[in-house]
Amino acid sequence: MSQITESPMKKISLEKVVLNMGLGKSGDIILVAKKALDHISGKKSCARDAKETQREWGVRQGEPIGVAVTIRGKDARDLLKRLLDAKANQINGKSFDNFGNFSFGIKEHIDIPGVKYDPQVGILGLGISVTLTRPGYGIRKRSKHKASVGKSHTIKSQEAKDYLVKEFGVTIV
Repeated sequence: MSQITESPMKKISLEKVVLNMGLGKSGDIILVAKKALDHISGKKSCARDAKETQREWGVRQGEPIGVAVTIRGKDARDLLKRLLDAKANQINGKSFDNFGNFSFGIKEHIDIPGVKYDPQVGILGLGISVTLTRPGYGIRKRSKHKASVGKSHTIKSQEAKDYLVKEFGVTIV
C-alpha cells in the first residue's frame, strides 16, 4: 500500500499579476491612470507607448497610450485576492489558455476592496493578466541553452482552474 505522491516539479505557483489600463490617448489621463494603478497595487506603474501610428485614432508611434504595473511574490498573491473579491470570486472558464495564464477585467476600479473614490481620478477600468508557473519554467528565459517547456510539464487549462479553486476559493462559471 504505497501512496503515490505528486512530484515537487509539478507544483503550480503564482508567478506574476499584471495590471493594465489601455487609455488610447496621451496627456493628463496618463498621469491620472498612473496615480490610480499606484494606489491599487502599492507599486510604481509605468506608461506604455503606442507601437505604431493609427491616423484614424489620432495616435502616433511612441506616444504613451496606456499604463501598466507588474507585481510578483507575496504582494501578487495578496493583490490577486483583492481583485478576485471585486469579481465576487468568479472567473469565466473561457478566460484560461493552455499555458497557465488567465485574464479578466474590472469595469470600475473602485470595486476593488481598499480603493476609495477620488474625484480627481474618476472611475477607470482595468485588465488583469495572471501567469502561473511550475519549477523548471526558467529554461524559457535564460540566456544560455534556451529550451521550450515540455508538453507534459506545461500547465493545462483544467490544472490552472483547479489551482485557483483550491488556493483562492474561486468559482469557475
